[in-house]
Amino acid sequence: MENTLLTDFKAIEAENFRRNEALNTHYNPLTGLGCCGTREERRINGNTLFLPADMLREHKLPQYMPKDELDRLRIRYDFEFWCARCVTIKDKTTARYMNFTLNAPQRRTLAVLEEMRTAGLPIRLIMLKARQWGGSTLIQIFMSWIQIVHRTHWNSLICGHLKDTSAAIKGIYTRLLKEYPDSLNECDSTMSFKPFEKSRNVSEITGRECLVVTGTAESQESIRGFDIAMAHLTEVAFWKSTASKSPENVVRAVCGSIALIPYSVIVMESTANGVGNFFHTEWLRAKAGQSDKRPVFVSWHEIEIYRCPVADVKALWQELDDYELNLWNKGLTLEMIAWYHSKRKEYNSHTQMMAEYPSDDIEAFANTGNGVFCISDIERLRDDCFPPAWQGELEGKGSEGRNALQDLRFVEMPSGKLQVWRKPSTQPPAKNNRYIITVDVGGISDTADYSVITVIDRLSPAGKPEIAAQWRGHTYHDLLAWKAAQIARWYHNGLLVIESNSLETEFTEGDGSSYILDLIDEVYHNLYRREPSASAPDKTRKIGFHTNRRTKEQVIYSQMRILRDSLYIEHDMKALDEYSCYEKQPNGSYGAMKGRHDDILMTRCIGLYIAFEENKKDSRRLSATALKRQY
Repeated sequence: MENTLLTDFKAIEAENFRRNEALNTHYNPLTGLGCCGTREERRINGNTLFLPADMLREHKLPQYMPKDELDRLRIRYDFEFWCARCVTIKDKTTARYMNFTLNAPQRRTLAVLEEMRTAGLPIRLIMLKARQWGGSTLIQIFMSWIQIVHRTHWNSLICGHLKDTSAAIKGIYTRLLKEYPDSLNECDSTMSFKPFEKSRNVSEITGRECLVVTGTAESQESIRGFDIAMAHLTEVAFWKSTASKSPENVVRAVCGSIALIPYSVIVMESTANGVGNFFHTEWLRAKAGQSDKRPVFVSWHEIEIYRCPVADVKALWQELDDYELNLWNKGLTLEMIAWYHSKRKEYNSHTQMMAEYPSDDIEAFANTGNGVFCISDIERLRDDCFPPAWQGELEGKGSEGRNALQDLRFVEMPSGKLQVWRKPSTQPPAKNNRYIITVDVGGISDTADYSVITVIDRLSPAGKPEIAAQWRGHTYHDLLAWKAAQIARWYHNGLLVIESNSLETEFTEGDGSSYILDLIDEVYHNLYRREPSASAPDKTRKIGFHTNRRTKEQVIYSQMRILRDSLYIEHDMKALDEYSCYEKQPNGSYGAMKGRHDDILMTRCIGLYIAFEENKKDSRRLSATALKRQY
């Protein structure tokens, strides 16, 4: 239903009633009604039960059997039943201890875990959390179930960003063991934690010979050396990265030794904490299907405690802004929206509210950290990103000088660094400088910044500038310049824009780069030249785009507008990664996050800035031509 059609508040109430009814699914973990997985109905001991299909496939159950015997069998197949019978937790709202009944977000997450477990797959999950729904609790109790019911000698790790975080999660386990029912305990003695080899951060579950190790990302050495089968990595987005340690190293050290076998578990979970960090990168990989982990995000409106009764539908409706009305269009109930509307008043801005209570994963990351570009603007580019149609290199009569630009041909090769999404038009462009070729000069060694050459088709068939090709790699700066000239010549003598800072200063690598621009100018003449400075207007226009504080702000602010209004078409996923990792530094300057690159990004910012300047020139030429015709 669109907002414009919702003028009848009785119709709104009727639709809201329908939505609430759809949410009120019947759920009873003791009978199995509404539980996850494939279930089959059985009548046992006079009760109707909905039992896991794999349990019934492996066991022929009689109509009557001792209750404890049935329960002991059932807890091996039915996690939700085991929770309701055996697990005691502290309720967040009442602060009372009670049997663990999974809420809706926990059941949805469990379904993903159980799909992997029942298929005999290693269990791998990455979870982006909203607040207060018990995601960490679910993961820890699921791992406890494996250690208590399914496996002995099956060690687990809880690793957080702070010692208290790991200890709090382990506390859930301590309570579980303390309250575990004797009738379902298959060990010879009561289960409890006991210190292992006098270690403060390692406990053993008596009777199961399973270790539970607690540690932090801050002290990596404390979690090494154990035979771990399951790892719960919590609040990973907050793990610090320093010169001596990083989240990547911790995960590699912990998870590298976990075997790819059934019942092995790696769960990485966190609330969002900005973009470009390890957790954000891993989340994007999982979403794209490039990771071993299944992604799970739980939004605020899935959590039952975030709802308020609505006494006056009309009054509420008239107070809602466009964002909140759109929540209705997305299928939320009035009770959810009423809670959101009321909760927003606690925050100075809607941005702060969305950071704490995101509606989707994009919103979660977009409103945390110090990123320059809006994540939602970046995400809109993703639909047009796909592998290049061709990959190879351009070859001429030579690799430098005039010969480099003669008899050019594109040679496809898997190792080539030139990626082509759109080849040059078959006919010469009707307008000058249809193609803008931008060069960001990097270093020579493999550990240095990349050099990037980007081709922008500013008059593409799509009606807006489009990335046509890109070369990215490491090479000597003179060869890079000739490579850029080759690409510019191939694209109908496009406007070659070389970011000239590096080439106008002495290089520590001593490659004679200060002469390169003049050498290129002798052979390739369509080079971008900047206007002389106001302090020296009589000077010759210099070759290349010079990036300084003023010009960098110009191209960055221009790019923010271009992304906001979706004014160009991107094809390279790496560009999106660089947008996500670009931030405003504490000193007010702009740059990539530590350990990240901005080479592709800068070719976009400079190239598109000039592309739109060329569009303005075209408009002025058309206006001047039209004016002449009038006279």
